[in-house]
Amino acid sequence: MTYELFFAICLFALVTTGTPGPNNIMLTSSGANFGYRKTIPHMAGVTLGLNSLHLLMGLGLGALFMQLPMLQNILKVLGSAYLLWLAWKMLGNSVATATNTPTPLTMLQAATFQYVNPKAWVMSIGANVSFSLEGELYSASVIAIIGAYLLVGPCTNTCWVIFGKAIGRYLSSPQQLKVFNIIMAALTASCVWFIWL
Repeated sequence: MTYELFFAICLFALVTTGTPGPNNIMLTSSGANFGYRKTIPHMAGVTLGLNSLHLLMGLGLGALFMQLPMLQNILKVLGSAYLLWLAWKMLGNSVATATNTPTPLTMLQAATFQYVNPKAWVMSIGANVSFSLEGELYSASVIAIIGAYLLVGPCTNTCWVIFGKAIGRYLSSPQQLKVFNIIMAALTASCVWFIWL
């Protein structure tokens, strides 16, 4: 393992966690609706779930997906259903009632989402295929991948939540917040199209 390789993994983590995708759309929405502090469990769940995927890839789960393509289709169906449910939940943030008070995702919900989030699978498979080393250095390289994502992921997540919180400051009326939530729900639902592309 070299510093250059770890730096390359960190750059890969920065690009993959920093670009728009389901997690970042939802974190932005949560930041706008609930603020930074209440979104911390959501961010922690994203980090936990994603890095558990990296660990599973390092333990050989990626090979199973290569041998059983049907698993990919099952993942697409589950991911699509979960994304649509999350979009519905975001729409619920627009219509709070006395019996239906919107809440941010919990750590467990956000961690579980990573297992049906197509971008999380692409990140995990891509990182392990690109940066895991053969032989005696294999375990160290998998640990380096997890370490890079533990270092970079929370930083990019925080940026998206702060971005959402900044947007939330300009949403002064319930009508503006409702329009914002509808847009974020539509963006989340539109990710289903990319799954089947």
